[in-house]
Order: sequence, then C-alpha cells, then structure tokens
Amino acid sequence: MGALFWQRADHRLGRLFQFIREEQVVNANTEPNRPILILLASHWISMLGAFLVTLAGISWLFALPLNFKGHVGNPYIGLLLFVALPILFFAGLALIPVGIALAKRRVTQGLTSVPDRRVEWRRVAIFFVVTTGANVVIGSQLSYRAVQQMDTVQFCGQSCHVMKPEFTAHQLAPHRVVACVDCHVAPGASGWVESKINGTRQLKDVIFNSYPRPIESAMESNRLPPSAETCQQCHDSGKLIGSRLRILTEYNSDASNSRTETVLMMMVGGGTNGGIHGVHMGPGVHIRYAAQDKKRQTIPWVDYRNSETGATRTYMASAANAAAVRALPSFEMQCVDCHNRTAHTFELPGRAVDGALAASRISASLPFIKKTGVELINTTYQSGEQAQQKIPAGLMAFYKQNYPEVFSKRSADIQTAGQALLAVYNQNVFPDLKVTWGTYPNNLGHTDFPGCFRCHDGNHVAADKTTTIPQDCTVCHQILAVQETSPPILTTLGVANQ
Repeated sequence: MGALFWQRADHRLGRLFQFIREEQVVNANTEPNRPILILLASHWISMLGAFLVTLAGISWLFALPLNFKGHVGNPYIGLLLFVALPILFFAGLALIPVGIALAKRRVTQGLTSVPDRRVEWRRVAIFFVVTTGANVVIGSQLSYRAVQQMDTVQFCGQSCHVMKPEFTAHQLAPHRVVACVDCHVAPGASGWVESKINGTRQLKDVIFNSYPRPIESAMESNRLPPSAETCQQCHDSGKLIGSRLRILTEYNSDASNSRTETVLMMMVGGGTNGGIHGVHMGPGVHIRYAAQDKKRQTIPWVDYRNSETGATRTYMASAANAAAVRALPSFEMQCVDCHNRTAHTFELPGRAVDGALAASRISASLPFIKKTGVELINTTYQSGEQAQQKIPAGLMAFYKQNYPEVFSKRSADIQTAGQALLAVYNQNVFPDLKVTWGTYPNNLGHTDFPGCFRCHDGNHVAADKTTTIPQDCTVCHQILAVQETSPPILTTLGVANQ
C-alpha cells in the first residue's frame, strides 16, 4: 500500500514539474517570460497546496521510523500512514496547479502586476523556508501524538464499532490497565509488518461491512502473538507461585436467594515445583495439541515432551480417528490456551448476577431476585435499546404483580436492581454484533465451559492403552467446601463475611 502511495505521488509530481517547465507567463507590459514556479507563491491556494504536500511528506518521515522502534504500535496506525497522510498529500498536489493557474490568469489579464524577478525568488525562498520549518514542527508533533493516540485502549476499542464488546469487557478485566498493543502486536519488524497487514484487512472489512458477526477472537483467527513475546514479558512462567485460596460465591434461585460458598485451594505451583503451572509450563516441558474447531474446544490429540527428564507421551481421544487427527492443525501450548479471556472476560447469566449480588449492586433481600434477574437478562432482545426498556420494566412488573407490598415499600431498591441487571446485560450481550451469553468460551476452570476437561477428561489415552491424562480433582486443587452456607473453613481462615 505504501509503494502504491509513492508511485502515485511520483506520477503526480512528474506531471506538475512538466507543467512548470513548459508553462511561461507574459505580463501585460510584454516583460520577458517568467517561470511559472514564481507564481507558486503568488496565490494562497497554491501556497496551501505546497504546505499540505510538505506536511504530509514530513509527517510520513516522522511516523514511519516511530513504528520500527521497540514494541511496535497499534495496527490501526495504518489509518494514519496509508489513508490520512496520502489524502493530505494528494489534496495538496491538486491545489498547487489550481493556485498557479489562478495566479497566471490574474497576471495575463493585467489584474495584478508582476514584481521584480529578485523579489519573486526571494518570496518563494522565504515561503519554502518558513513552511518547511513549520511543517517540521507540526509534522513531528502531529505524527508523534497520532502514533501515541493509536496505541491507547480508547483508540483501539472506541474508534471502531466492531470492537465494542472487547473494549467493554476489557474495562472490567484484571488487565484493563494494559494497552491492547502490548498483547496483540508482537515486538520487532515482523510484528510491525504483520500488524500493518492485519490493520489494512480490518479497515477493508469495516469499510465494506464484511466483518464477521460475532468477530473472531485473536486465537480463532491465529493472529495472537506467542505468549513468550507478550504475557511472559511480565509474567515469568518459571516463577513459583505456590497455592492460592479461591472463594466462589453463589446465590440460589429460591425466594431468599440463599448464599453459598465453594472454597478451593488452587495448586498453582510453578517452575520445578509442579502444580498447574509447573506441569504445563515448567522447565523443559513442551506440549502440543490438535484442535478440531477454530475455538479450540475439542482437542483429540495431545503430545507431551520433557527435554529435561526425557519423558514423552502421546494421548489420543478414544473416539478420535488417527488419520483425521493428523490432518488437523496443531499448536504449542502456551499461557493463553487456558487464560484465553484474561483481558476480555465475558460471563454467563447466573455467574454475572451472582457477582452483582455479592458486590451489593443488587439487594439480595429482594425475593426471587436471582431467579427473576437471570430470566430477564437471558431473554433474547432484538437490540440494546429494547433491552434497556424491557429489563428494568420487567423487574418492576414482576414485583408489582407478585409482591405488591415489596413493590410499594422498596421501589428504589427494585429500580437500582433493574439498572444493575441492565448493566450486566450491556457488559456481555451486543445484539447488533451477534455477541450473546457464551459466545466466547473461557477456558480457565471447567464449570462454565469444558476448559480443563478439553484434555483432562479421562478419555485421552496413551499408546499403552492404560495411561490417561488424569482427571483427579486433587491434582489441581484441594476442595475445602462445596456450596456451603457459612463454611467453617472461612471462619478458621479469618475471611468469613467478606
């Protein structure tokens, strides 16, 4: 695209210089012919055109090197380099001959006098010196600020409507302070080239309205850089993390919305100390797998190798066909195979309402609020506007009809709950982009989606026909309580009622 830009620019400049060489102006007093280049500074339109041409060219020279240093910027930088600047450049080229022609006509018609030749050349020189200096300042600042702006999360998520779901989820994720480009653009020249190709393709899809709905995740389209170049620049895969306590709060769908807790001690481990991270990402460990679908939810083949111990094992799902498996794409296991929604987490209805109840955004003392809330947000709406009308109104109607006393005394709590449910819906469902509950699977865990059980299902068997990928619960976690009301372990640990 850049080559095409400069090819067209060279053609336009060639025609302009030919026009300048061939044209001459004779003033009303039959003074000697004067080169039309002098007329460039004789009309404000031609001066504006020259200003735009130099501004675009200088901005290009400043913007291009910025993308070759360190971690490369946003793929949408192509909007600046290949769209905005060329438009500015060709607009300037078009204005220059227009201004020259207007100046020529004024001279030939005697509407203006032709100044002394030395005065003319001095004026041209001053104009080019001043405009070049101004354009160097403007171009450097404009290019730097544009590149800087295009590296922001706001630009990635809000300049393009199709990214609204991912941007919305990013605002709620643990990595919300991490810029999109830090994970989605690989460092180095190859990352720069690939990002420009992706940016150009995305721009084309948006212009021609040909982008998929829902949009594919970066893993689905194989456009996510390796974790070693992104995640592991901050997270050391060899670091010992040890065990971590996890408390899962849930509310039942009964009248009192009874609260329960599941308490797990997660054996994260790390490095040579085993655990979840150590077994999958420890020193010398290399795991490849074949995926049967683009979302990588069905994995029929797994190959495990440990270069330090020499252990090698290949597992095949019992129902898989060996010949068909060999034709499937295979991938090296990395962080994002499990942590695939770390920066863009979407929830399911029940878990989303549980979170709102636990955070007191919804009052748990409203009868059947969990059951009714899940039913309302899990209803199919044709648009976000329809959901905005139906969800709060539906909740009000439920209490007005079934609990009139609660409705009359706690209308404010019901309104607050209705807005909280609407917020939960808007964070997870985007009807116009066909993003709904469960559109994007989360592979962390195994309660909402297959996740760990894609491989740890007890059905992946090694060549000896006896060894399987284990499904023993205690391999990954110790269960301290399962859906208990006020588990004693939380009191022992001193984290009760938190």
